[in-house]
Amino acid sequence: MKKFNSIDDILQFAMNEEQKAVDFYTVLAKNAQNEDMRRVFEDFAQEEVSHKARLARIREEGSYPMPGEVVKDLKIADYQTRVEPRADMPYDEALVVAMNKEKAAFKLYSALAEKAPNEEMKKLFLSLAEEESRHKLRFELEYDENVLREN
Repeated sequence: MKKFNSIDDILQFAMNEEQKAVDFYTVLAKNAQNEDMRRVFEDFAQEEVSHKARLARIREEGSYPMPGEVVKDLKIADYQTRVEPRADMPYDEALVVAMNKEKAAFKLYSALAEKAPNEEMKKLFLSLAEEESRHKLRFELEYDENVLREN
């Protein structure tokens, strides 16, 4: 597991992960099968840009809010089969990929929190994990509204 020596290291890592998410959703938007799908994935990419900017602001200001709220988990991702990203995937599969990506990020930050060398780093990792759980919830809600209810 990656070792972090400072809060700055953690924030830089998190910003890089957010950029990867921006790139991921941008590719999904570019390969979307229709205009509605393209718009949704562009919105997701823009949201990740906002998250990265928030992390950069936290890095510059040297302080970060710790909301500590419990984020609802619909557990939809827990009951989906693994889907590999591909250019021609339908919207429902793209949402499954996105849910699993955010779930993996949540697990990563949670594991890093457990191994954090001090309380400050632990709190930051837990805050990042919480943010990822909110991302996953957004995809689960989208899946519930636009896939499960249509079937």
